[in-house]
Amino acid sequence: MEYSKLVETYSRLGETQSTLEKTSILAELFEDSEKNIEDIVLLAMGRPFPEWKDLDLGISSKTMVEIISQATGKSKGDVEDAWRDKGDLGIVAEEMVETKTQQRLMSQDLTVEKVLQRLEKVAKMSEKSLDSVDMDTKKKHVADLISSASPEEARYITRTVLQNLRLGVGEGIVRDALSEAFFDGEYADDIQRAYDLSTDFSKVAKACTEGIEEVRRIEIQVFRPIKSMLAKKVDTIDEGFETVGKPAVIDYKYDGMRAQIHVKDGEVKVFTRRLEDVTKQFPDIVRAAKNNLEACNCIIDTEVVAYDPEDGSSIPFQKLSKRIKRKYDIQKLEKQIPVELRPFDIIYSEESLLDKKYTERWSKLEEIVEEVEGELRLVDRTVTDKEEKVTSMQQKALSEGHEGIMMKKQDAKYKPGSRVGYMVKLKPVMETLDLAIIGGEWGEGRRKGWIGSLRLGCYSPEKDEYLEVGKMATGLTDEQLEELTERLEPLIVREEGREIKIRPDVIVEAEYEEIQKSPNYSSGYALRFPRLKQFREDKNEADNVEKVRSLYDSQ
Repeated sequence: MEYSKLVETYSRLGETQSTLEKTSILAELFEDSEKNIEDIVLLAMGRPFPEWKDLDLGISSKTMVEIISQATGKSKGDVEDAWRDKGDLGIVAEEMVETKTQQRLMSQDLTVEKVLQRLEKVAKMSEKSLDSVDMDTKKKHVADLISSASPEEARYITRTVLQNLRLGVGEGIVRDALSEAFFDGEYADDIQRAYDLSTDFSKVAKACTEGIEEVRRIEIQVFRPIKSMLAKKVDTIDEGFETVGKPAVIDYKYDGMRAQIHVKDGEVKVFTRRLEDVTKQFPDIVRAAKNNLEACNCIIDTEVVAYDPEDGSSIPFQKLSKRIKRKYDIQKLEKQIPVELRPFDIIYSEESLLDKKYTERWSKLEEIVEEVEGELRLVDRTVTDKEEKVTSMQQKALSEGHEGIMMKKQDAKYKPGSRVGYMVKLKPVMETLDLAIIGGEWGEGRRKGWIGSLRLGCYSPEKDEYLEVGKMATGLTDEQLEELTERLEPLIVREEGREIKIRPDVIVEAEYEEIQKSPNYSSGYALRFPRLKQFREDKNEADNVEKVRSLYDSQ
């Protein structure tokens, strides 16, 4: 298929806000693309590869600035200025290709296949090396694509590389479009189930072209992660019991990494909740699974918890996260930040267990687990209908450095990817902090023209300066973004690209889930998921770093 034909569909999608219209536009594309359906369905979502596939282009927005400069002959400064003005590197690429000074490198028209082949080549280079020479080659490959593209094609190639198509096409629209294209709007639930179990719309789309029975044949496959079942948040124990019933299973909610452990004939793979393959980064998890799981083929749902090698106390996720992306010094980190597996559910054991009750799945998990402290132990848990016992469990979890507790329904199935009330999480409500806005970043896309990301600071009396303690980027309404920009723009003291430094005159009250130690911020602490509660018009100075430290200790 000509890439230009796909771009025509992108343009039509961008012209409407209607979910129904987007669905119909995609359904029309899918009907006309049966031979290319596996590629087209992914590109419709702005993804060059399925979520589960261990491929990453490894190209950031800043690197994309260099690529656009290389492809068009424009200076890096010109690209950055245009990015600041437009808030979208896709539009920047389009405009710069229109007026580029470089000659077109390839005369032939682009096809969908050529675009994907080139991007896969770049992703496989990312797998092999972090060498700067290889990065230069990667940039050249993408620059060649943009240079050979029409202006509008350049827009969408850029957005696809950055995996942000900006067309509002999510999983639900793709599911409904497949239903409309191949089944006259029926069987959306079957399509959703197939996707939840395969995490691969290319596979599901191909099955749709062959009939609903093919879609229904898609099942769990070891070594291909499925969507994790998600928990609803509740504020009280009573609310938790109302949701999951009595008696309920009460588990620790660990401050760790959610992971799926896949075992197949003695081989082990480890996937994060975001479906990333982190097997190489965690050889200790692989050993623990091989040594302590008595099953030939299984998939277990676990928390990976880091602990101090000297005293065994728990280490927060903030520190454990260093291991997730690291591709070197793995043995050194393994010794510095050892981990223990804490399984809490099982999804597969020689057959799918999704439709089994939780109590049956737990019994199966107990059968195959051999517990060894420091390697693999079942989750800390109890079963009760007493509020006092739940409170005691929660306090014990918090005192040991964990996040809180989970409450689970005993007869529930495992529902991938859904917050259906089969399990809930209960965390303590933290005291708010009054913090200064000390920096930020100009927004992109819908947030163009607004300061869309805020850097928060607490005051240090000793240094007489503000120290960064977190970044607030989500949960802000358009009205709040507009008001924040109006207040903050006159206070900007320095700009570098989209990054800005702000005079700390605006104080906000911030809510958050917890405080963690962090070497990434000058205060030494990081707020987890900070959100704006209100402006503090009555204050002209933020809380000091000692209060942050005290709240951290009180956790």
